[in-house]
Amino acid sequence: MFTGLSTFPLTPIRDDRVDLGAYGGLIDRLVDAGADSIGALGSTGSYAYLDRAERRAVVETTIEHAAGVPVIVGIGALRTSQVLALAADAQAAGADAVMLAPVSYQALTPDDVAGLYEDVTAELSVPLVVYDNPATTHVTFSLELHAHIAHLPHVGALKIPPIAGGADAARERVQALRAVLPEHVRIGISGDGFAAAGLLAGCDAWFTALGGTIPQAMTAIARPALEGRTADALAASDRLAPLWDLVAEHGSLRVAATLAEHLGLVEAPCLPRPLLGLRGGDRERVRDVAEELGLTG
Repeated sequence: MFTGLSTFPLTPIRDDRVDLGAYGGLIDRLVDAGADSIGALGSTGSYAYLDRAERRAVVETTIEHAAGVPVIVGIGALRTSQVLALAADAQAAGADAVMLAPVSYQALTPDDVAGLYEDVTAELSVPLVVYDNPATTHVTFSLELHAHIAHLPHVGALKIPPIAGGADAARERVQALRAVLPEHVRIGISGDGFAAAGLLAGCDAWFTALGGTIPQAMTAIARPALEGRTADALAASDRLAPLWDLVAEHGSLRVAATLAEHLGLVEAPCLPRPLLGLRGGDRERVRDVAEELGLTG
């Protein structure tokens, strides 16, 4: 489940409640598009804004609609006891794996982060994805910290942040990680505009935010990249440059939400308040790019 295209859908909010009907429709689209795995309650899924009962309902709906496609469930929370409870809920519902980012309000030390993963992995019965997301968590993983955590029981993959600097930088980063990780631990790239380079540099998987809304557009990049067809993969990614520019300016969550609303997949507004989503000219730009690029699925 930690290879190929792993798609992370929105968790649409309607009248301050999770719209499970619309959410189930998003999962159906991912199954139909041939996603290799589905990531529920990732950053694109707004997990940090949902309570335990809401998150349990999202997990159950994901598994109900996934039709056997492996499901990875985000379990990040501020307190270790909350993370453990969410992990138990995900496992009880039938999740194939869980994903954990070191969520914090007070800044976490490397010892804090290591202790979190030690406590959580000791209680797991399914594989865990270590979510390295410094832009959101403000936690920077050193190679030493990655190595320590990767050797804990049940750790199956790393989700690493975008690698800027082109193919050489991506290859260097992946090789550095491979040198300190156990052989069984997979590496997945995030940051959709950087994914082609990451896959071509040797990443095993692409954890895609926009792929949860427009999976076919991401598949057109992932399949050639995973097959080593460099020119085809880079051309498919370059074609979406206007979309990557929007993500760089507004973030993938707001762009994904606007796309989902534009395509009629969810009702607007679909983000949890206080997030307002894109408005005015910014919203129109997303719609224009979607039409220009033919982003329908």
